[in-house]
Amino acid sequence: MNDATRLRLLKIVLRFSGVATVLGFGAVLLPVDWMAAIHEAIGLGEFPRTAVVDYLTRASAALYGFHGALVLLIARDPVRFRPIVTYVATMSIVFGLMLIAIDLHARMPWFWTLVEGPVILAVGLVVAVLNRATPRTRQSLGPT
Repeated sequence: MNDATRLRLLKIVLRFSGVATVLGFGAVLLPVDWMAAIHEAIGLGEFPRTAVVDYLTRASAALYGFHGALVLLIARDPVRFRPIVTYVATMSIVFGLMLIAIDLHARMPWFWTLVEGPVILAVGLVVAVLNRATPRTRQSLGPT
């Protein structure tokens, strides 16, 4: 695989990750009744309708959204933003591992534990590998 192909693939993975997480902004506006219905539908029991649960749900959704916006920004020019791409890749790996531990500790449903942390971990690993294999300057890419 040549350098230009690796860079193109890195941009695609970053865009996929950015779009997936920027959708978190939608959950900030989700009606509590909808949250409760989803909560119960996936087997988590009755949704606790307390201020702290409402706050944490919306705040974490907003953080996912802001993270997604940052990833979409760096996806435009990963060579220029290489140090930030490295940081995002590293933190995605760490965050993915943390989520696996948190999900296991919280006894989240198996499908949640199997998808959330491992997907974030895998994306972080792919971004790290592609970022490392991508040239450090645009000049080393040759004609694009």
